[in-house]
Amino acid sequence: MLNIRRRIYYNMDIGEKCLVSSGNKRCRMKLMELLRQPWLIVMAITLLWPGAARSETKSQGPKSSTIRVLIVTGGHDFERAPFFKMWTDLGDIDYREAVQPGALSLFGPELKKRFDAIVFYDMVETISEEQKAAFVNLLKQGVGILFLHHSLASYQNWDEYEKILGGRYYLAAGTKDGKSHEASTYQHDVEVPVHVVDPNHPVTRGVSDFILHDEVYGKYEVLPDMHPLLRTSHPLSSKTIAWWHPYGKSRIVFIQLGHDHWAYENPAYRKLVKQAIVWVSRQGE
Repeated sequence: MLNIRRRIYYNMDIGEKCLVSSGNKRCRMKLMELLRQPWLIVMAITLLWPGAARSETKSQGPKSSTIRVLIVTGGHDFERAPFFKMWTDLGDIDYREAVQPGALSLFGPELKKRFDAIVFYDMVETISEEQKAAFVNLLKQGVGILFLHHSLASYQNWDEYEKILGGRYYLAAGTKDGKSHEASTYQHDVEVPVHVVDPNHPVTRGVSDFILHDEVYGKYEVLPDMHPLLRTSHPLSSKTIAWWHPYGKSRIVFIQLGHDHWAYENPAYRKLVKQAIVWVSRQGE
């Protein structure tokens, strides 16, 4: 890796000099050679700019009371503009987007110094053993985690992820612990009655029961030691649709709601998301 880094710096130094004197024939040839090495460009971005995953941040820098949030996306389409507008409108949140699979490269020991909480709005399968260890280590450090919607379906073959999140959406029928299970289900564009189970919890405090036009999931796993926050009576949905639990030193919250702009623009949903971020990040404590 050190040799690669040195080569990148060496080539970039030559390239920079050539940009200044592009009239030189030798320099033009060198620039053409660099442009034919896309791997070099990618590695340069990765090594020289650790936050190189595609990102969107608010125009203003973080204030002392601002919660620094990393939003992990990728693997599942969503309505980008209204989703990020919601995060901007929430206030007192400085966010950065990291897109999978590159987002996992950020999960190092320094991440907790840069972010107070991580939001997972991704749906991916590939994760190395090293990345799994880095993920778990973040939770041992106490990084707050908010899982949203389709993140329930990530990492089907990583058992620990189910323990971290507190449940799993099954993409296919199979067996678990010697017992068979069906594939989980989904249904778009339904009216979801949302019942607040624990109105005194910091995530749900001040939120009354409401109806949300959203997507429901059915037949997914919810581990027995989860603390329910929201439930629904919709016949196509599993009953518990939000919960919390501790993992390591971290607070974990999952909210199944959040398919598209109908959720992003809903005041009750926004309040749940904001209060979840404040709580998992231990803001003000």
